Amino acid sequence: MKPAKTVTEKAAIERPTRSSLFVGSTEKAFKVLEAFNGPSRRMSMAEIARAAELDRSATQRLVYTMEKLGYLRRLPESLLYGLTSKVLQLSYNYLRANELIDKASPFLLDISHTLRETTNLQELDGHEIVFLARFPGRHLVKDLAVGSRLPAMFTASGCAILSRFSEAERVEVLKQTPLVPITPFTETDPGKLLERIRVASEKGYAIVANQTVLGDISVAAPITDHRGMAVAAINISVPTTRWTLATAEAKLASHVQVAAASISQLKPVNFGVK
Repeated sequence: MKPAKTVTEKAAIERPTRSSLFVGSTEKAFKVLEAFNGPSRRMSMAEIARAAELDRSATQRLVYTMEKLGYLRRLPESLLYGLTSKVLQLSYNYLRANELIDKASPFLLDISHTLRETTNLQELDGHEIVFLARFPGRHLVKDLAVGSRLPAMFTASGCAILSRFSEAERVEVLKQTPLVPITPFTETDPGKLLERIRVASEKGYAIVANQTVLGDISVAAPITDHRGMAVAAINISVPTTRWTLATAEAKLASHVQVAAASISQLKPVNFGVK
């Protein structure tokens, strides 16, 4: 009887073939930074190793290096580490260089001032949507910062973007999505999720309620590039205490559609460029 394969051996078998240009040590360094993506703001060396799925020796060397470079810091009189503000420079550089944010922000700001409700700009990254810009309204349901991520399948913006994708592409995103409910009302049935996207394709916008945040209704429309491919979405988020699905659809859908169409017609040079 052959001995069972170790975790390392299994990982080696399952890992796809990589180019000789791929730098594994760089990947490990980013795994250390990404270990802080979870709920823990401060972590011990052992916790970082576990979250990054690295052995303790490699983690120790990487944490030391990241600390010397200024991306991690050790709390005084503690064995815990945390991110430093230097990490924000990477985000700032991305936001500053993103032409889509520059073009979309005036439209989001105008809607926010007119309706006094929250507007967002989001793009698709894998199976998640990422907040690129956010203008909070007077009746904010939940404070989500720029950079926050949500499962695209559960959101209006995700549905709006995917409504411009092929059926095969939608199914692929669905396969990548952990179908774990975020609220008691989160729809997790694959067939119903795909049908929601088909409806959004027919209407030109998507609308959902209580899917990722209780008490929230979101209406979104896709922003497209010169090829007609969806590269982002603009949405309006309103509280269920002041709006119903029917009134939100009747009064807000046109706002996101007009704004999304206007932004799409601006044709920024690097729309959709990663």
